[in-house]
Amino acid sequence: YGGMGGWHANHAVKSDVVNLLGIYDIKKERSELAEKNGIKAYSSFQEVLDDKNIEIVTIATPNDIHKEQTIACLAAGKHVISEKPVTLSSDDLAEMIEAAEKYQRIFTVHQNRRWDIDYLAMKKVYDSSLIGDIFNIESRIHGSRGIPSDWRGMKEYGGGMMFDWGVHLIDQILQIYATEKIVSVYCEFDNITNKEVDDGFKLTLRFDNNARAYIEVGTYNFIPLPRFYIQGTKGTGIITDWREPCHIVECTHWHESEVIPVETAAGLTKTMAPRDEITTRSYDLEKPASDVHDFYRNICDTLEGKAAQFVTHKEMMRVMETMEAAFKSVEHKSVIYFD
Repeated sequence: YGGMGGWHANHAVKSDVVNLLGIYDIKKERSELAEKNGIKAYSSFQEVLDDKNIEIVTIATPNDIHKEQTIACLAAGKHVISEKPVTLSSDDLAEMIEAAEKYQRIFTVHQNRRWDIDYLAMKKVYDSSLIGDIFNIESRIHGSRGIPSDWRGMKEYGGGMMFDWGVHLIDQILQIYATEKIVSVYCEFDNITNKEVDDGFKLTLRFDNNARAYIEVGTYNFIPLPRFYIQGTKGTGIITDWREPCHIVECTHWHESEVIPVETAAGLTKTMAPRDEITTRSYDLEKPASDVHDFYRNICDTLEGKAAQFVTHKEMMRVMETMEAAFKSVEHKSVIYFD
């Protein structure tokens, strides 16, 4: 009932499709806080498993125990939503998927960043071909406070920024490049404020259509770079901050009859001379509509046979295998090629 556990509980209370039966937390003070807020606190994990009234369990615990808790819930007949990362390896994920199939229960991961309006704007630019065929997307999250001083900074619990923010940003990119095959992965980790786990990383993905995605997470950046930058064959888009709209500059005419050189600090240049309104068109995209409650609505619709599971097992595995390739790239200091 702390962090994302509290977030899920608060959203469940406000939900139009689920009823919150209670929470379980190993910390006594968290259970007391839940009860103070009018929410039942289960006395043990076993009590949760034994309660036949519980249909769905949302797991928001340290990353290293997601697997055992998920399989226990599935075996008890519960549908399971795991917080990200769903687990720490593709082998563990395969076991979790196998258990879901064995017990015929829904099992998914909470990829709530699919409802971020900055990501949705980038996906709209890609899907609509507003600026032609996309050949480069850059996604960045920058902060300046290091890793939170809890289990997220410890390797044994699955800490680090790759598992914390990387799992979200990779999922977003793979949703955009949904039909493209990853060809190669190259990654570098930062260890500025934490020597045990990565407190930032720089990840490059290359796809079979020759497109590139660059993902960067930093926790020691006092001046953040733009949240998104996207390049296509007919223009460029940028989102400077998640609160801002996507700004588009379309190239309407490639050639100019006369390019006037500009004078820089130490010389002239035609190559880098800025464009004008004659050859470009600039505008802001309207921010996409988004409602994060749609995640739980989809789960309930899936239970009733009205919809397909929004975050699929295949998508979960693709993200996990990409993260594993990133870790391998860091370990070997080399590009990792996909078959």
